[in-house]
Amino acid sequence: MKSLLYLSRKLNSRLTPSIWFLSVVIFALFLAFILPEVSERSYEATGTSDSPDGSFFYTPEKLYSVAEQYGESGRSYYIKERFSFDIIWPLVYWFFLTTSITVLFRSISNEKWLLLNLLPAFGVLFDYLENISTSAVMYFYPTTFPFISWGASFLTSIKWSCIYASFLLILIGGLLRFIRVGKKMVYKFKN
Repeated sequence: MKSLLYLSRKLNSRLTPSIWFLSVVIFALFLAFILPEVSERSYEATGTSDSPDGSFFYTPEKLYSVAEQYGESGRSYYIKERFSFDIIWPLVYWFFLTTSITVLFRSISNEKWLLLNLLPAFGVLFDYLENISTSAVMYFYPTTFPFISWGASFLTSIKWSCIYASFLLILIGGLLRFIRVGKKMVYKFKN
């Protein structure tokens, strides 16, 4: 726990408004330009917009169905993407989520709240584990490994839970910041 708190404090102490702004710009550029391009290439290579890592939860049967739809060349493309683009994308959303949560919760006096800025790192960890497991399913298809396919499904759910919770924290932190600023403005107006 102490090492996590130390890491969280370090992130907080090194974060500047410029770094946070940079994270927002990079995240926005990825959303606007890079993700649509990657989705288009993926559709061309696999012939479908189905992707196991785009769902919150899926069964092994669904994962194997997607592997069948992809065909051999689509599965090969999927594996390459997991170990090229999908190494970088999680770092981009981690950077944005971590800096945003840190900025929004840094003024809370109880520093244990700062641990919230570590949540996106767990999303990235489970994203990478998901990539390894779904790639293994694609690589060995049509041979099935129930443990790996069920594991992939649960890793995907945990990844999305961490990411969704991080965005929820940003909404809550933004709302708290808005309320705090509003109270200060009302106080100044009254005095």
